[in-house]
Amino acid sequence: MSASTNSLRVLVVGCGNMGSSHAIAYQSLDGFEICGIVSTGNSKAVLNERLGGGYALFDDYTTALAETKPDAVCISTYPDTHEAFAIQAFEKGCHVFIEKPVADTVDGAKRVVAAAEKAGKKLVVGYILRHHPSWEKFVEVAREMGKPLVMRMNLNQQSHGTMWTVHRNLMKSLSPIVDCGVHYIDVMCQMTRSKPVQVNAIGARLTNDIPADNYNYGQLQIRFEDGSVGWYEAGWGPMMSETAFFVKDVIGPNGCVSIVAKNAGAAGKSDNVDSHTKTESLRVHRANLDANDQFVEADTWIDMQDEPDHQELCNREQRYFLRAIQENIDLTDHMQDAVNSLQIAFACDESVRTGQPVLL
Repeated sequence: MSASTNSLRVLVVGCGNMGSSHAIAYQSLDGFEICGIVSTGNSKAVLNERLGGGYALFDDYTTALAETKPDAVCISTYPDTHEAFAIQAFEKGCHVFIEKPVADTVDGAKRVVAAAEKAGKKLVVGYILRHHPSWEKFVEVAREMGKPLVMRMNLNQQSHGTMWTVHRNLMKSLSPIVDCGVHYIDVMCQMTRSKPVQVNAIGARLTNDIPADNYNYGQLQIRFEDGSVGWYEAGWGPMMSETAFFVKDVIGPNGCVSIVAKNAGAAGKSDNVDSHTKTESLRVHRANLDANDQFVEADTWIDMQDEPDHQELCNREQRYFLRAIQENIDLTDHMQDAVNSLQIAFACDESVRTGQPVLL
């Protein structure tokens, strides 16, 4: 546990997949020091051991906050606790890194942002794809394709074993198109830089293992003010198909750009978290035709050799969190984007439940 006197003391709350990765980032990066680990179950002991031991462990968040007096709190618990935990941290004068979504309601997300602003503290939301060089490039090339854009994206997961347990737990409070969809809605908003005006969505409940009012397959469609349209599809569970489960495709008047994940898109990889962030290569197609209606340019491949794995992406997120605090970066847009993408995702949920389009 090496740390300088200037290190930010971080309380790690939630020790699942994301919480563990963030904790490993805090331990490995200069500028952070873990002051405590919180979880209701045994996961904190497992994480403590993985980190080499010696950290203060807590079952109760409020107690941990009072006893450790952290500078910052990292919240990677299930979404139904996000709002209360974040507001409590701000009231204690802490900065907050929170896994998406900010809260499990839009109003809750707005309350979290308001609490951050009132406390004068930083709120960074875990939009991991914003720190990924390939996704940044994907957004950049998509913007070269003209307007309107057609954006086609999905991530279906044939989950079993521990991943199915995680998915079932998530579906106690959220649908897959809200939990995963916020990432891709955020990407679409970055690509179009246009206001979403309408959503339409469908969903199906393919298992009795989830609450009666939830669904484990969903597909959403968004219309933007500039005429752009996008769809996103997400399904979780042992019944899901691994045919075309990984589609990341953007089309515009000038051509199209696609993420082609040769390895991540292979059979048996759909519920592998590491492969979700792997993009591997971008295929760029230009629509220009010559006098004979033949393509002027052959398709080009942008090979992404600097492919950060899941852990390195978490490291990059935490470096950004540190910089936001140290350099007092204005996070107004960052917070607003997080609320917007959640608002759109919940409008999709409403559309699934009512069978009607929702105007934004």
